[in-house]
Amino acid sequence: MAASQCISRLGAWEGYEIDHDEEVRRAGVIWCVIHLRSVRRARHCCSGCGSWMRSVHDWQERRVRDLPIFGVPVELVVPRMRLLCPRCGPKLEQLSWLEPYARVTVRLADSVARLCKLMSIRHVAQFYGLAWTTVKRIDKRHLERELGPVDLAGVHVIAMDEFAIHKGHRYATVIVEPYRKQVLWVGLGRGRADIRPFFELLGAAGRAGLQAVAMDMNAGYAEEVRAQCPGAKIVYDLFHVVAKYGRQVIDRVRVDQANRLRGDKAARKLVKGARWLLARNLSNVTRAQDLVRLRDLLKANKALFTVYVMKDDLKTLWDYRHSGYAERFWKQWYGRAMRSRIEPLKAFARNLKGYLPGILSHCRWPLGTNLVEGINNKIKVIKRMAYGFRDDDYFFLKIRAAFPGDRR
Repeated sequence: MAASQCISRLGAWEGYEIDHDEEVRRAGVIWCVIHLRSVRRARHCCSGCGSWMRSVHDWQERRVRDLPIFGVPVELVVPRMRLLCPRCGPKLEQLSWLEPYARVTVRLADSVARLCKLMSIRHVAQFYGLAWTTVKRIDKRHLERELGPVDLAGVHVIAMDEFAIHKGHRYATVIVEPYRKQVLWVGLGRGRADIRPFFELLGAAGRAGLQAVAMDMNAGYAEEVRAQCPGAKIVYDLFHVVAKYGRQVIDRVRVDQANRLRGDKAARKLVKGARWLLARNLSNVTRAQDLVRLRDLLKANKALFTVYVMKDDLKTLWDYRHSGYAERFWKQWYGRAMRSRIEPLKAFARNLKGYLPGILSHCRWPLGTNLVEGINNKIKVIKRMAYGFRDDDYFFLKIRAAFPGDRR
């Protein structure tokens, strides 16, 4: 069998065969340029109606990239035909191996899309010698076809959180089905109006069937959920409440105590440098020197000791599975906070009282945004791999593709 016949069969260019091939040197790289011709007496398929015919209106030579052969880049020279369809008029021929107006074959596009799951666009473009914009367009189109519109049927529980997409305090919201571990929706912004399109996609029946929504203490999220899904329970997450406690109580008390110790430089340095030590859970303080520092710090400073212990006690509230017992524990914790004479702690407790129904909902719906936090970390990795994204829609498709959900 001749080499050209072998390549033609391996190439599987349906409806076409090799006319001739040549080697061309471009910028020091040898290319294999294959000229194709239409198979004689072959019927052609109209891309408009799918009818088969032999009438050709006109044709135009088009250069198309294909997969490399033994590492040698391949370019096809294809006589791209417009058929004279009696139903549709002049229409491009439909080919199984080449999309209309595409400059790369279907198999090369599929290979590019597979590599884009593992590598950045820049590296894939360098690997195949394609333009950055071409690789991005191929991958985006592949993701749109692969993912399609999200199926929101049977969604009863969701979790939502925000993440940064650009410098300058630009944020987006990600909404997840926590049991399937599936990203349902991603949208720009973190306000009430920004998440409304998701509830519009959910539809009236979906909104009525939504039972619980896990979130942080974002007032805009809560207001929109109450307006759109009055029957759904809002569940406030332990992670965000404790993080807020650390910023508003522990940090504030630590700074106040450091300011009081201006005359004692050693003690002031110990208090000022203990920010991250105080923020960590006791179980996560494993180094002996850190345990000694923490013990000495809490032993020497009553206010810091109080807010540190109150933080651990507050976390116990999320361990309850009976709302009555949880509410009784809350009243006890709230009373201790009010009697502490520590103003940041008292202010935090008064503010947290308004969120109590959402905290107690955790007894019935033991949900959290810890899954969403894990997704946010993966989002950061996706963003770093790509050195940032210029197209938000493409970025959001990459996020959905990374979390398609359990298929079980």
